[in-house]
Amino acid sequence: MTHRATTPADQHRHLTQPTQDVRPASHGATRCPDCTDVRGKPRPVQPGSLRERVHSRAGLLLPWRIGVFVLGLLFVLLGIALTALPGPLTIPPVLLGLWIWSTEFEWAARFFATFTRKAQQAWRHAKQHPVSSAAVTVGGLAAAGVAFWAVGHYQLVDQAKAALGL
Repeated sequence: MTHRATTPADQHRHLTQPTQDVRPASHGATRCPDCTDVRGKPRPVQPGSLRERVHSRAGLLLPWRIGVFVLGLLFVLLGIALTALPGPLTIPPVLLGLWIWSTEFEWAARFFATFTRKAQQAWRHAKQHPVSSAAVTVGGLAAAGVAFWAVGHYQLVDQAKAALGL
């Protein structure tokens, strides 16, 4: 192994000159050159679809988009409300709301694409490491079971109410 002496000028040159591995500046994982929409323009419409019929009538377009937004928002809010319950119950409604939004809004489609990509990466990781994935899953279910048992056995809800004076 050879060591070469470095001077402060060499160190400065090393720090200021780009190397082969330097990547161009990124604006985040979901940015792309074609993603310029920031005002919620409608997604492209497939010919012959229900969306095409709705988009072809000017009087229906705004109520349709409002309805899609409200329906997606209801599912997202349901998912947020379910955070009070233990377990992964909050995830499916939020993803469903995001998918509903992605059918109409470009920003939601980009956001949903990020979730889809991350889910695929997690699934690949779980398939590559089945033992650790199973251990984490079983451990989480066991912890949830112990928590449910403890709440009922030690009457933790009643004790919390008494402690708070409710």
